[in-house]
Amino acid sequence: GVCAGRMGCSRWNQTNYVIASLENDRRSFWKAWPWVAAGICAGSLCMVGLVGVRLQHSSEAMLPQQVQWKPAVEPAEAGSLAKTLTSQESAVIDLFSRATPSVVFVTTFGEKTGFSMNTLEVPLGNGSGFVWDTKGHIVTNFHVIRSAGGAKITTANKKIYDAQLVGFDADKDIAVLKINAPSNELVPIPVGSSGELLVGQSTFAIGNPFGLDHTLTTGVISGLGREMRSPTGRPISNVIQTDAAINPGNSGGPLLDSAGQLIGMNTSIYSPSGASSGVGFAIPVDTLKVIVDELILKGKVIRPIIGISYLESSQARALGIEKGVLVLDVPKDSPADKAGLMGTTRSALGISLGDIIVKVDNDLIENEADLFTALEGHKVGDVVKITVSRGDGSTKILNIPLSPSSK
Repeated sequence: GVCAGRMGCSRWNQTNYVIASLENDRRSFWKAWPWVAAGICAGSLCMVGLVGVRLQHSSEAMLPQQVQWKPAVEPAEAGSLAKTLTSQESAVIDLFSRATPSVVFVTTFGEKTGFSMNTLEVPLGNGSGFVWDTKGHIVTNFHVIRSAGGAKITTANKKIYDAQLVGFDADKDIAVLKINAPSNELVPIPVGSSGELLVGQSTFAIGNPFGLDHTLTTGVISGLGREMRSPTGRPISNVIQTDAAINPGNSGGPLLDSAGQLIGMNTSIYSPSGASSGVGFAIPVDTLKVIVDELILKGKVIRPIIGISYLESSQARALGIEKGVLVLDVPKDSPADKAGLMGTTRSALGISLGDIIVKVDNDLIENEADLFTALEGHKVGDVVKITVSRGDGSTKILNIPLSPSSK
């Protein structure tokens, strides 16, 4: 149509101009769109690439790293462990390695007949021992083999041998066995001396406590000159006391000094519970040497004795005898009988107590342990002065030659 007025035409023209401009812009936009789209896509790919790279790096960072395991001690450093040992530790390790081949495991057996009437060997117990010489002699405690019908010896190289009994001294709790083993496989234990030991010296006990073979325990000499009872009730004097742990199974094993030499044989402990309480006892090697050599030579130990029977002090106290040893019997025509020693007699009038031994030479006698100790220093054939107290209140001194024991 035609413009209604100047103003109207002007507005119309402006509107047409805007529309025309927008149309031109629209055409320009669609002409440029492929290039814009290409740019947008390229930018998107770049972003994806960047994000992918980022994610890739992050995921690599989150992957578990391979752990490089290293031994606690490198092979090259293993030898350096020896450098960390103290000189004292090295000495003990060396002592144990040298002494172990001399220590053996003793297993005892009894015989049992089953329903088939076949005789079976039944294990009774175990203990320790040590090689005395290259002839196969093994030393252990008498109480280890006391009730056994047989014994087997296991050496340090794990070989097992049947043992034969050579001899024993029950009064000193010592036994000697023998095995038929090659001499080149037997390592005798180095024998030392117990005469100059001092309280405080180091001690080393090797044995098989509770069946655990070749166990080492250490301690010191806690006391000297102790006295303990043997399986027969007789006293063993000059016993060594140590706090090295000694447990069941250690009996018969060696007690060594810091030089690795034998100073005693572990034999018992003082313990209410039966386990080690830090108070162990060992038979001194000086006593051991004399008895072992005699057992190997003669198969028995011959001791000097008076040749009488006596009443134990615990029973004598019930009769009012506070000191001394009451003589029960004196064999007829024995040296003691010929010397005038009188025993206890029974008659229609009652019991007449015999002589009470109160002194041997210059040693006072209060009980049978004192009597055995007083005779220890003598030999068969020695004449001893025995002072006795009689029922009539008199005191007599009798010269009695000592007889050999029948063991």
